Amino acid sequence: MDQKTTDALISLRRIQRRTELYARSLAQSADLSVSQLKVMQLLASHDAATPSELVRMTALSNASITSLIDKLEARGMVGRRKDPADRRKVVLALTETGRDVLKTAPNTLQDHFELLFSNLPEWERSMVVSALERVADIVDSRSEVTDSEPILDVGAFDRAGED
Repeated sequence: MDQKTTDALISLRRIQRRTELYARSLAQSADLSVSQLKVMQLLASHDAATPSELVRMTALSNASITSLIDKLEARGMVGRRKDPADRRKVVLALTETGRDVLKTAPNTLQDHFELLFSNLPEWERSMVVSALERVADIVDSRSEVTDSEPILDVGAFDRAGED
């Protein structure tokens, strides 16, 4: 394997590790998953949303949103009500408990990224987006990969980076 490939895999592993550490920290400090926190933030910023709107805003599946909302509702953080404009639709909104939890929850890794990324010059943001889209295409090219399979198996690279 050439050095550029090794460097790329090490960088991907650093991103993956930071994301995992953030998720673990969030679970310990706020007892929330990253997806739960993001959905709560979206509900707070939009006052309310339908499940299908959340699917569009998060790129999560219908099943994932349903499961996530069920868990938040069971904990009293999200409530469901009929849409006054269309009684066939269900609208989701944060409860007072959900708002209180959101006030004390740490900022998301996404918020941190957005802040730093927005300060980059436009040309650099375009280059980063283009490179990340290409990396995502490369990683997604293995269609037989399952959700339970690690995206990157780079234990040797982790050890190499610790020298």
